Amino acid sequence: MSTDSSNNLLRSHIAELPLAELAAREKTPFYIYDEQKIIERIRDLKAFDVVRYAQKACSNLAILNICRQHGAVVDAVSAGEILRAEAAGFSSAGDPTPIVYTADIFDRSSLELVLERGIHTNCGSPDMLIQLGERAPGQDVTLRINPGFGHGHSQKTNTGGSQSKHGIWHSELGDCLQIVKKYDLTVTGLHMHIGSGTDLEHLAQVVTAMEQAAGVVGASLKTISAGGGLPIPYEAKESYVDLEAYFQLWDASRKRLESCFGHPLGLEIEPGRYLVAEAGFLVAEIRAIKKMDANWFYLIDAGFNDLARPILYGSYHPMSIYHRKARSESVALREVIVGGPLCESGDIFTQQEGGFVCTRALPEAEVGDLLVIECAGAYGSVMGSNYNSKPLAAELLIRDGQVVTIRDRQTFAQMTAGEHSPISG
Repeated sequence: MSTDSSNNLLRSHIAELPLAELAAREKTPFYIYDEQKIIERIRDLKAFDVVRYAQKACSNLAILNICRQHGAVVDAVSAGEILRAEAAGFSSAGDPTPIVYTADIFDRSSLELVLERGIHTNCGSPDMLIQLGERAPGQDVTLRINPGFGHGHSQKTNTGGSQSKHGIWHSELGDCLQIVKKYDLTVTGLHMHIGSGTDLEHLAQVVTAMEQAAGVVGASLKTISAGGGLPIPYEAKESYVDLEAYFQLWDASRKRLESCFGHPLGLEIEPGRYLVAEAGFLVAEIRAIKKMDANWFYLIDAGFNDLARPILYGSYHPMSIYHRKARSESVALREVIVGGPLCESGDIFTQQEGGFVCTRALPEAEVGDLLVIECAGAYGSVMGSNYNSKPLAAELLIRDGQVVTIRDRQTFAQMTAGEHSPISG
């Protein structure tokens, strides 16, 4: 095939910075984020009263700080994420609440921290209400409701319905209000989130479910949250949600509830992937090219220890090639399987859900060329591990045309710092 066929699969820059310069600065593999893209995505959602970033998508302190500086508040799902939010400058008190703890349980450390800091809680189970009420009666709380249905890009990202662990089952709302009454709690917010990477049709169903739940709770409500789940197009056949239409659905619902309750209601949205996915790139080096029967493999120095989404969900990520040596001739495409360095058969970046390996048409390359995995800013570095004793990758940020390191590449000493070998003999 001609160069024209591969042009969109060849990459020389990220956010106008030369890949050669970036690769010379940092050992591969590394993550790099485009700050401006994150800012743009926050601004996309400005019609909503509150943009609450689901930091589990990418919780680097620099990313959290960008969100804070541009008007977003934050959701935390663990004690560690509360501490991260505080380290990035978020306070525990304010209007809107800067940090909300959202979970289906209190582990002991998170309960103690929530009580110590006075963190507002979004409770996803009756037991959370009981445990909070026993220790701190009289609190304001938000309830996360499972509306009885869910939808996501994978069954593993579906957060609604009877097979999901998330939220208070919709028909148990009345029973939970009895717990609320017993401990003098006040339900000031309702939250629903049915899954990650869903579509407008399914997201719209949440609006009706929210109105029904709000009618049961009543006028104590001050805020309703549309949750997250906004998709981004990883593949050409995928698309964004019509944000204006989506907001109009929620705004109309909010106004109906305001008319019923006789006071204003805040409208929150809780994006994670939407803010950061397209901003992030995982840059790796091709270290081997090999043929296995009829299959060609590009083997890179990044593995599922760096990006787990393909092995977890069969997720598709766009990929591109950077040739270190300039080529005068046309570049043909080759059907290849892209794999990593790990001693694990599942360490394949081109696979479908269920572990079915597939090929990808990529430009012909040589050992030493770079392979860029795109749209990798969400659920990438945060799921990193030390499997095979691999270090956590460095993270870089492009800000105003300059590159700053926002996480150093992990050293072996850091990796093993908490380990202890008993003295023998």
